[in-house]
Amino acid sequence: MTELFLNGEGMRGGAVHPNVAAHPFLGEASTAARYRFFSVRDEFPGLVDVGPGGGAVRGEVYDVPLRVLLERFLPDEPPELELGVVELADGRVVLGMILRPQERERHRDITAYGGWRAYRNQLE
Repeated sequence: MTELFLNGEGMRGGAVHPNVAAHPFLGEASTAARYRFFSVRDEFPGLVDVGPGGGAVRGEVYDVPLRVLLERFLPDEPPELELGVVELADGRVVLGMILRPQERERHRDITAYGGWRAYRNQLE
């Protein structure tokens, strides 16, 4: 079992959700309150662990085999993101996509929205 936290277009209804849709949905979740959340060109979000002073970000957790991550999920991820480890509010530690270090100062901080859907809804 590989738990994968999704907080952007991989979630239900998102553009890359078909890459994980066939795998068990384990539920909605929030990160521990240690992250900043960024919008990359309003196309997808990026998560950054900042420790104290961060916030919680809502998302979804799926049980995705590592082979699926390698062959289907990661190839569709944008170059600004990389696979990392994410701490959830309930104490679990799971995999998730994080913003690469060289990208962290270049994008709009949207942490106050608490999640990608809330941010996208205000754009409409």
